[in-house]
Amino acid sequence: MTQTLTLRRPDDWHLHLRDGAMMEGVLPETARHFARAIVMPNLVPPVVTADDARAYRGRILAALPGGLRFTPLMTLYLTEATDPDDLTAAHASGLIAAVKLYPAGATTNSASGVQDFDKVRPVLERMAEIGCPLCVHGEVTDPEIDIFDRETVFIDRVLDPLRRAIPDLRVVMEHLTTAQGVAYVQASDSNLAATVTPHHLIINRNHILVGGVKPHYYCLPVAKRETHRLELVSAATSGDARFFLGTDSAPHTDPNKECACGCAGIFSATNTLSCLAEVFDGEGALDKLEAFVALNGPAFYGLPANEETITLVKGAPVPYPAKIETGAGPVTLFDPGFPLHWRVQET
Repeated sequence: MTQTLTLRRPDDWHLHLRDGAMMEGVLPETARHFARAIVMPNLVPPVVTADDARAYRGRILAALPGGLRFTPLMTLYLTEATDPDDLTAAHASGLIAAVKLYPAGATTNSASGVQDFDKVRPVLERMAEIGCPLCVHGEVTDPEIDIFDRETVFIDRVLDPLRRAIPDLRVVMEHLTTAQGVAYVQASDSNLAATVTPHHLIINRNHILVGGVKPHYYCLPVAKRETHRLELVSAATSGDARFFLGTDSAPHTDPNKECACGCAGIFSATNTLSCLAEVFDGEGALDKLEAFVALNGPAFYGLPANEETITLVKGAPVPYPAKIETGAGPVTLFDPGFPLHWRVQET
């Protein structure tokens, strides 16, 4: 029997579009289903000023295929030289929706990130005053810290002291991966929220390592133990307004993934909604899916929920392509490892 589920059109609160030929290839995959997306600023060179963000937004809109409606929500890349006045003007004009904090060296194209958090304190205080959210890549980069512990240590060493020092700062913990992270968000006030990716709801570290190294499951933060995945699923399907979708869809060409030192990132824009519907259906929580993909995020960012709707239909497995061809090269699509029976009904 065919099942249908109608939702407000979703948003993606953490997305990598890259630039140039890669952006032109992957942008339609997001714009087909999502109304808006928080666009990451970690280009080379990064998006650090209002002028950078304005130019990047222009390139995105110019690459948008005709007939697709999509609004890129721009961010600035926080550096130790960020100008508080430039940031304030960009936020007041509606040019940017948030600022992104990368600890230096934490992930792809993060070399320009923050090393000394005291140096960005005035910027963060200004952001608290004007209500501009801070999106954080929540991992320490201390080489002595095990890669599987970096999120938990970041909470203790960086995030909790920061939030105690600037309690009015609105913070999004992006791509949450641990039970400790879930518990920290659940114990916090409404100034803290977290995005959860479809791949962290589906894979654990066994998927990367068992039976050989699987480069297309390698991401940062790296997937953790099964116990952590189960806590993420419980949080995402709970209806708690502090958790919402951020795909962290991050395209790399196959040669850059399948090499001796492969890039971190999982590309999931094409099949995210099918993956999520499968997870929520399995938990008996389809009634919570709309909040996760379309309501909680706008509420945190102070934006209206989308009025348009989409309809998901359950039926035979959806034949998604293994790869997306872009002008920069082929990009492998996230494979959840099980059939996807839910698809977006095209109008």
